[in-house]
Amino acid sequence: MPLVNGGKIADDSFVKLAVDTPLPEGGDILVPAERFLGEAEALFKRGGRIGVIWPNNRDIAELVPHLGKIAVVALVFPSFRDGRAYSQARLLRERYNYRGELRATGQVLRDQFVFMLRAGFDSFEVKKQADAEAFMQTAKRYSVFYQPTGDGRITALHRRMQLRHSEGVGT
Repeated sequence: MPLVNGGKIADDSFVKLAVDTPLPEGGDILVPAERFLGEAEALFKRGGRIGVIWPNNRDIAELVPHLGKIAVVALVFPSFRDGRAYSQARLLRERYNYRGELRATGQVLRDQFVFMLRAGFDSFEVKKQADAEAFMQTAKRYSVFYQPTGDGRITALHRRMQLRHSEGVGT
């Protein structure tokens, strides 16, 4: 499954582990939420970075005490019609100030790339190579937004206000 990270097709250093898969001694791993919460202390003691696969029907607040140690939070889109992971992403970025990698996984469709970027996602597991290749074109399509969101981009209103201020208008 191709991974798009930083706007480019990237190699994924994280290995997904099931709940019952033995822990490797080192290397970057992604574990399901239930395993992470049950074994967090042991996971952080091993070599390598830790990531967690967080389902969209689980309270993101459970993850908050560990955010400073987690390299990747992979939020699951089980269906293209189920957008709860958008809300989770915004909470992580805006309320909890999570600055690690925020990955979209599951039903990640190219129609939703821009919305996912705006919610704060910075990497995407896509099913088709063609979707990974189309990502850059999709992401470049829009450069100005009216709504403030989790990606940190300045809104059109704030951009206008900065321009007026720099020109000395209204001062």
